[in-house]
Amino acid sequence: MQMARRRFEELVSDALDEVPEQLTRLMDNVVVLVEDSPPSGPTLLGLYEGIALTERGHDYGGTMPDRIVIYRLPILGICETEDDVVDEVTTTVVHEIAHHFGIDDERLHDLGWG
Repeated sequence: MQMARRRFEELVSDALDEVPEQLTRLMDNVVVLVEDSPPSGPTLLGLYEGIALTERGHDYGGTMPDRIVIYRLPILGICETEDDVVDEVTTTVVHEIAHHFGIDDERLHDLGWG
C-alpha cells in the first residue's frame, strides 16, 4: 500500500484523538513519533521506549521523554486499503500506549490488542 507520510501522520494523530481523555491526562513525559522503518527490521510496527508509569518511583524526574514510535513502512506493507491502515495504526497506537501504562504483550493479547 502506498501512502504519503503526511497522511500517515494524520492517521496517527486521529488514533491518538480516539484515546479516552481519562487516559491521555495520565500519560506523562511521553512523545509519539512516526518513523519510516524500525532499526531492527521490517516486522516491527511500533515501539515503546522508556520507563512505564507503573515502574516510576519517587526518584523519577529530569529524564528525557519516553518515546512511542509508529513505523510507517511496515504498517503500509501489511495493509491493502486505507481502512486497513486506519485499523492497524489504531491498534499499534493503543498497543504502545498500553506499554506506557505498564501493560505487557501477554496481557494485551488476552485483551484482543495483539
